[in-house]
Amino acid sequence: MYHLLKGLHEYLTRKEEFSVIIIGLDGAGKTTLLEKIKTLYSDTPGLEPSKIGPTVGQNMGKICLPSTILNFFDLGGQRGMRSIWYRYYDDCHAVVFVIDAQDRERLGEGWEVFDSVLSSPQILNVPLLLLANKQDSPESLSATEIRHDYEAWDQHRRESARRRYGEDEGTDVERRRRRIASLDVMGVSALSGQGVREVVDWLFLRVQNSRRWEISGLT
Repeated sequence: MYHLLKGLHEYLTRKEEFSVIIIGLDGAGKTTLLEKIKTLYSDTPGLEPSKIGPTVGQNMGKICLPSTILNFFDLGGQRGMRSIWYRYYDDCHAVVFVIDAQDRERLGEGWEVFDSVLSSPQILNVPLLLLANKQDSPESLSATEIRHDYEAWDQHRRESARRRYGEDEGTDVERRRRRIASLDVMGVSALSGQGVREVVDWLFLRVQNSRRWEISGLT
């Protein structure tokens, strides 16, 4: 009886685990974001920003929420490291792409990388969040400005493709447009913590809803 009750209790109190990958260009603030999340949601504070160096490979973190555990994988953003991101796509439940909203010179490079992520069929139905980081700086673009900048970049890309090929490239143009239209963009400061709790709330709700959709699709 004891083992039966113990097993029942463990079943009723167990938490589902979800994997979230954090990607973006090097220097965008991905590791600072992860360490701030760990500081806000775990008993062990994350690293101080002054102690954070470039990510080689990956950093990991875990936080416990009501009924849910989120496992974070912060992946290196250097050019040579981006080629391994796809290995994490099949097993992730949400993707966070971090943009340095202060570094306008690298926005074009950031959009090229983001566009390749957006176009990946492996994460077509995976919740995707675009973060405009470094909102603590007066030089940073707002979340709305970041969205407009990406939309302008994407419009220019498509117009260039039409001029070159005579039509939109690829066969999934409409699907991409819907994906972009439904894209959520949030402003945060990983340094100060501004907006970080809202990011975690967004992830919590999206992975739960995505999980329910998966289950309903199987029944």
